[in-house]
This record gives sequence, structure tokens and C-alpha cells, in this order.
Amino acid sequence: MRTGALERIARRAGTSAARDGPQCDLCGLPLAERHRHLLDEEHDEPLCTCQACTLLFEREAAGRGHYRLIPGTRRRLSDLPTDELGVPVGLAYVVRGRDGTVVAHYPSPIGSTQHDIEPDVWAALEQRCPDLAAMAPEVQALLVNTARGADERWLVPIDDCYRLVALIRKEWQGLSGGSRVWPEVAGFFAALREQR
Repeated sequence: MRTGALERIARRAGTSAARDGPQCDLCGLPLAERHRHLLDEEHDEPLCTCQACTLLFEREAAGRGHYRLIPGTRRRLSDLPTDELGVPVGLAYVVRGRDGTVVAHYPSPIGSTQHDIEPDVWAALEQRCPDLAAMAPEVQALLVNTARGADERWLVPIDDCYRLVALIRKEWQGLSGGSRVWPEVAGFFAALREQR
């Protein structure tokens, strides 16, 4: 995820648009509190969409290679040996590109850092987990949380990952995160369990 997308998510929370109510980034209509997003592939950033625009982009051809509707489904994955990914931290999300590359992203107070996953390692995981093999490139992610004793593995829309990165940037204090960030991360995953 480019820094611009992350800053855009954080900025929306503090703008007058957020106070007056969010608007569709395509047509300008008011948005419901819960709404869908498109991925603007040219700028690598999410766009908020109203119900009418969401319906329009449910057909892949409507985006003409520029916009892709971000799926709304969340699925908890069990018995997935993510330690084989070689990810050195307990909180990360993994995205497959259209070109087949697989990249792990680590949310941090300065944004998201990246690590390439070896193709054979990812292929072995896909064989064990059909949900990963069906993961939509660029708009879905494998989200893993094993930090501080957690055991969470999810297939999520990419905008969930963007929100998690924004949350960590907002709440992180000092070298270890401080007292607020980890309860907020736990709350984020509790909300995933309620939304699925």
C-alpha cells in the first residue's frame, strides 16, 4: 500500500466531510456509515462508494482495468501454518499482486513495511488452504495476528488492512506501542469476529 492511501484514510477521519457525513468518491452522494470501497488501481488507493456505484462495479468489466470492487467478505482461517511465511513479526498482512508476486506488509507507527514471500512457500500454503488459492489479487489479504499470544488468521478485504495500519499509526506511542495500541488491535480483531 502506498503511503498516500494510508494518509487518505487517516485524513478522512478528521475532515469536515467526516463530520458532515462521508460522500461517495465517485458521484458525491452521501454514504451510509457502512459502505463498500473500490480500489483505484492507478493510484493504489481505496475509494468510498455509495450503494449505486457499488452495484455498478460488481461487474469486473465496469472498472475497465482502473477500478476494482473490494470484496466485503471476511473469513476466519483455521489450521493455517503461517510461521512458514518467514514473517519476523506477529502482526502482518499478505497480498498477492496480479503478476503473482506475494508481499507481506507489517503495520507500524510509520506506515507499512514490506517483505517478499518466496513463491514456493506461498504455493505450498495455497495447496493446504483453498481459500488462499482463491484470494483475489490486490483487493483481498491474508491477515495474521500472533502478537502477544493472539491466534488470528483471516482472509479479509484489503481496506480492513488499511484501517488496521491507520489505527496503529494513530495509537502507537513510544518504542513498544504504549498502553493504548494493543487493546485497540484486540478490539479490531474482535470486530472482525462480529462482522463475518
